[in-house]
Amino acid sequence: MSKSHREPILDNLAPEFDVKLFKEAQACAAEEFEGILKQNDNQCGRIRTLQMGRYEMDVWYVSPYPEEYKMLPKLYICEFCLKYINSQTVLRRHISKCIWRYPPGDEIYRKDNISFFEVDGQKNKTYCQNLCLLAKLFLDHKTLYFDVEPFLFYVMTEYDSEGAHIIGYFSKEKNTFLNFNVSCILTLPPYQRQGYGRMLIDFSYLLSKAEEKVGSPEKPLSDLGLISYRSYWKSILLEYLSTYEGKGISIKVLSQETAINAYDIVSTLQALGLLKYWKGKHIVLKNEELIKSYLAKAKERKPDKVIDKNYLHWTPHNAVNNNKNDTK
Repeated sequence: MSKSHREPILDNLAPEFDVKLFKEAQACAAEEFEGILKQNDNQCGRIRTLQMGRYEMDVWYVSPYPEEYKMLPKLYICEFCLKYINSQTVLRRHISKCIWRYPPGDEIYRKDNISFFEVDGQKNKTYCQNLCLLAKLFLDHKTLYFDVEPFLFYVMTEYDSEGAHIIGYFSKEKNTFLNFNVSCILTLPPYQRQGYGRMLIDFSYLLSKAEEKVGSPEKPLSDLGLISYRSYWKSILLEYLSTYEGKGISIKVLSQETAINAYDIVSTLQALGLLKYWKGKHIVLKNEELIKSYLAKAKERKPDKVIDKNYLHWTPHNAVNNNKNDTK
C-alpha cells in the first residue's frame, strides 16, 4: 500500500469492471455506516426510559418535551398530576408535596376499582398537555400537544389505597362534524394485552350511544390501534348477528344498533367475507358456521374486563348546550 493512499492500490490486480463494482459497493457500505452512526448519535440524545409510579417503561418514540428534558436518558413523571421531572430525588420531593390523587375532572364512571374521568382541555390545560406529551412517547402517528382546548380527555384509572393510577385514555373533539368519537387513544405499556384497550374503545362507543350518534375513530390509526379496532368491530358485529332473527339486515340498521360507522362496518364484514354487493346494494351474509366458531372461542376467553353501561353517570354535552339554549 502506498503511503500517500488510504486505500489499497488495485491496479493490475483485478479487471477494471470488478474494481468499479468493488468501489461502488465500498461507497454504499460507507454511506450506510455513516447513517447508522448518525442514528446512534441521535438516540443518545433522547429519552430512553420513563419512570412513572411503580413502573419503568421503555420509550418507543420522541416527544417534544422542553430541550433540557428531551435530552435526558431517563424521564420521571408524577403519575397523578403528570408533571415531568429530571431526577429521582426531585420526584420524591414532588410526591411528598403533590396533593393530587386522581385526574382533575369529573368522575363519570366507576365500577369496582375502575374509573373514567372526563377532563376538559380548556379547564385543565397543563394536565392535558402533559398527557399528550406522555402519549407521544408511545405513539408513532400524530397527536396534539399544546392545542388541547377544543378537546375532552377521558382518562381510565385503577384505584387502590394510594389513589387513581392512570391506565390509558382517549381524547375527543368537543365539536366535530365528522362524528369522530376518538381523536387519540393509548393504553400505557404496563396495561397492554390485558383487555384494557378494548375497554377504552367500548367506552367511547358507550358515549356515542348516550349521544344517540354513530361514531368512528379519527384516521389514520396506529398499527396497534388498527388491530385493536378491527378485533373490536369483529366481535361486536358477530355477537349482534348471532342474536339477530330477521331475514335481512341493512348496514344502516347495523350502524344504528351498534353505534359503529357504516364504513367501518363494511370494511370489517368484507374482511370476514360476510358482505356481498348485489344490484347496487350491500347484502349482509349470515354465516352460521363462522359465527358459531367465533362465539365458541369467545366463550373460552371469557373477558373479565368489560364496560357496564349501568355505571355510566354522564350527560352528553350537546344535551347540556341544548338545555342552556332553551332557558334563554
